[in-house]
Amino acid sequence: MDTEAQHQERDGSFPTASEDSPRPRDGEARSRFAVLRGARRGGPETGGGAGDGDRAEAGEGAGAGEGAGAGEACEGAESAEGGAADLRGDGDDEGGADGRGGFRDWLPGGSLTLTVGACLVFLLVVTLFVAQPFRIPSSSMEPALRAGDRVLVNKLAYRFGDGPARGDVVVFEGGERFGAGYFVKRVAGVGGDRVVCCDRDGRLRVNGRAVDESPFLAGDAPSAVPFDVVVPAGRLFLLGDHRAASRDSRDHLGSPGGGMVPVEDVTGRADWILWPAGRWTRIEPSGAYAGVPEAEGAHG
Repeated sequence: MDTEAQHQERDGSFPTASEDSPRPRDGEARSRFAVLRGARRGGPETGGGAGDGDRAEAGEGAGAGEGAGAGEACEGAESAEGGAADLRGDGDDEGGADGRGGFRDWLPGGSLTLTVGACLVFLLVVTLFVAQPFRIPSSSMEPALRAGDRVLVNKLAYRFGDGPARGDVVVFEGGERFGAGYFVKRVAGVGGDRVVCCDRDGRLRVNGRAVDESPFLAGDAPSAVPFDVVVPAGRLFLLGDHRAASRDSRDHLGSPGGGMVPVEDVTGRADWILWPAGRWTRIEPSGAYAGVPEAEGAHG
């Protein structure tokens, strides 16, 4: 049996509440339950639970340790939740793990380079399929077009409707008939037309009707070379406005095809003079051919 001294020695190892340990307050006694409730709810009580857990560490035995563990778990939950929010925020700012927005950061010049590239692609598409500028190299189309003029050619003019009409100014590929490169001339005859020069008055006649070309001729005669041709279907008879300085269908009458240009070789209709700025204007088709009758059985 233990002696009274042994009881005192054993009891002395644990101070009584009246000697060293103050009576725990109600808030302290409930601290671990508040911590656990805060951790489960994930709401405003979480922070308070952490504080209560810190105070519980100075309390009684296992309750203090358990409260501390719960407080640490609660703090861990807060840190994990905060970390997830940071990652989402980083994803929103930097493009996220799926790489959205990262291409601009990788591309030299960033958004500026991307914008310039998009503009170049747009201009390329327009040039290939919609409109294209050309420089006039000679005086063969004076006075309407002068050497050095920049004209805008409408590539859609004949794509969805009728083909080239008499009086139109067109740009075409020379090919085997005119040589490599692009040329600009005025349409004098379309498929089925009979084009004759010159009549007794020195005028061009199309399908038996005289054409007054004086509004666009450069003071030249309609032609110094007589001709009488019938334009095959799907072909064009083309003349320059400055007849004395133009090499056109007249100069290839003895060549294969008789100087006629296939409609499919036409790049488009010259619609505008873009440069020089002082000559900026629309190129209107000539009305000189308005009275010409259609050839019987003609096909453009």
